Amino acid sequence: MIFYPQERLGLFIDGSNLYAAARALGFDIDYKRLLELFASKGHLVRAFYYTALVEDQEYSPIRPLVDWLDYNGYTMVTKPTKEFTDATGRRKIKGNMDIELAIDVMEMAQHLDHVVLFSGDGDFRRLVDAVQRKGVRVTVVSTVRSQPPMVADELRRQADNFVELLELEPDIARAPIHRESPQPRENYAPRDDDDQQA
Repeated sequence: MIFYPQERLGLFIDGSNLYAAARALGFDIDYKRLLELFASKGHLVRAFYYTALVEDQEYSPIRPLVDWLDYNGYTMVTKPTKEFTDATGRRKIKGNMDIELAIDVMEMAQHLDHVVLFSGDGDFRRLVDAVQRKGVRVTVVSTVRSQPPMVADELRRQADNFVELLELEPDIARAPIHRESPQPRENYAPRDDDDQQA
């Protein structure tokens, strides 16, 4: 990873995309460790986490994660999912956060030297190009090691740097919880097993 200590960093995490990439690679992310890793790389201005939430549900599996992140240094950006019926009559849930993420990146660009985008979504190529023209460097964090690769080729080419998520595993993976020796709960972010893929 190419970072400079004096750089002002902003993290922009596409929650469902990062979750799907980590799951494809077979590990869970410890969001406390992730924040500490990037805070050590420069001056971390803000870490945004984007996810859609299913409303009118008695218990949402992602709610504990959202609450934990909110209290532990992340700026949460959420919106309710929308339910619709597709052409074949199947119920689908949609919760795309691309617009919210893009607006925040554009608004924050003047306060940052380096944007770290946790997403492989090719729709963000134009966003990356736009902030680069403002003089901001962009690193994309995703994976090419999954089958199929989770990062769009055009996004990877546009970015100043590409970081393979699997290479970050030793620094950001959540340790397995062993029944014999319980670990303090605050070291781990709750899992978001049922985050909806947009």
